[in-house]
Amino acid sequence: MELDIIYEDKHVLCLIKPPGIPSQSDKTEDDDLMSAGINYLKNKGDNPYLGLIQRLDRPVGGVIVFAKNDFANKELSRQVQERHTKKEYFAVVCKKPSNEKGTLNDYIKKLKTINMSKVTTSDDKQGKLAKLEYEVLETAETTEYGTLCLVKINLLTGRHHQIRLQFSNAGTPIWGDNKYNKVFMKKKDFTMPALWSYKFGFKHPKTKKYTEFISLPKNYPFTVFDFLKSGNQ
Repeated sequence: MELDIIYEDKHVLCLIKPPGIPSQSDKTEDDDLMSAGINYLKNKGDNPYLGLIQRLDRPVGGVIVFAKNDFANKELSRQVQERHTKKEYFAVVCKKPSNEKGTLNDYIKKLKTINMSKVTTSDDKQGKLAKLEYEVLETAETTEYGTLCLVKINLLTGRHHQIRLQFSNAGTPIWGDNKYNKVFMKKKDFTMPALWSYKFGFKHPKTKKYTEFISLPKNYPFTVFDFLKSGNQ
């Protein structure tokens, strides 16, 4: 697997993850990004160490960051746990949210047997608070799918399938989502959810300088929207 490298130094390796590729090895034993990264470091003669800082679901593409040593892994993992990192996504949702900007707060729990999550109540011991902020950037009318909206998401917690589930629960499911969008659950053809890791920001583990990396989606239905072509991101 050829890596799409955004940035690399002695402490971090920042890549663009292709949709459909696992972030790390799983029970499918399909090629995964972390293993490809380790092979890349071996071939360079570097220390073949990678620590996964933020895991992206298999269907999700975009910016992903790995730590290249134990020091960086501990420091960046601490920032993630203390919510000092910045995680922003682009998504295309079906139907227009009721508000141009807003916050989604839900309690969700993971259903391990079917690799899905569901919205629950605050008194459910298995439920965890899921919170995100969103902003509608552009709306487009399409013949086949009706109203589609490009939204920017600031992820404030990191729960299993959080973005996909929360937007579905709000009545604006993500385009292409075979798990949480009823329209696409009924389709025979498999599609990837239109969800993209657009930005990841953190304090560099060594220099302590705030650093952020950006990647823009280039696949349909993101290509419907002029905003992503305007350079205003």
